[in-house]
Amino acid sequence: MAIIAMQSAASGLRALNTRLDVTANNLANVNTEGFKASRVNFEDLLYIERAQPGVENANGDQRPTGLYVGLGVRAAGTQQDFSQGPPIPGNGPLDMYIEGRGFFQVQVENDLGQNGIAYTRAGNFVLNSVNEVVLANSDGRRLQPSITISADADDFSVDATGQIWESIPGQAVPQLAGQVQLAIFINPTGLSQVGTNLWVESAASGTPITNNPGTLNFGTIRGGMLEGSNVDPAIELIELIRTQRAFEMNSQSIQAADETLRSIAQLRR
Repeated sequence: MAIIAMQSAASGLRALNTRLDVTANNLANVNTEGFKASRVNFEDLLYIERAQPGVENANGDQRPTGLYVGLGVRAAGTQQDFSQGPPIPGNGPLDMYIEGRGFFQVQVENDLGQNGIAYTRAGNFVLNSVNEVVLANSDGRRLQPSITISADADDFSVDATGQIWESIPGQAVPQLAGQVQLAIFINPTGLSQVGTNLWVESAASGTPITNNPGTLNFGTIRGGMLEGSNVDPAIELIELIRTQRAFEMNSQSIQAADETLRSIAQLRR
């Protein structure tokens, strides 16, 4: 029994270490635009069945309960929280905030995303050297469908439906430069995280459904704003304290099992 107790407590420490890693990553990204917090789900392991419930004795009486000894716990998966992050002021006219469920689509390598497309909630867009609208991250991913601003434009803006308008000197009316499209998923928590504020499609997420902002459940665009991280530092700090206390309790279980084994070993002397 002491050996089983030590194994169960060790599995608890491993699972809690995963929770600690996820919580630390949440806190590290408290200021990352479009970041979505994750939480760890746990599940118990197999059980040793020492007595089965419902077994009858010689008098026909049934055993009301069984006798099971569990073998510990494991981290079953991480679940992302896709609740809306707070709007924060952007730094440029192409900054966009999605108010709703949608994702921006950006171009990636074919071996990274299905059909060369990845998805993001970060709306910090800028222009590259050829006036294409790109994500302002380390890779400069192009927005899809591709939008190119005229070289003559001296100002541009984004409306609620995702239309990008450019102002060209000599023309009294702003011109339409392009249309932003958003994607939604039946199960966004099934998206695969690949870093740099990007998700890619998986079998669990389902295929993307694309449309213009302002349509059905796709959400609308707020130009000049960005979506902040939805990490709540207070909740994450509480989670850290709970994880620390659980670590201490599992460590005490190992210590108690070790003392039990020591006592058993001393009986042989």
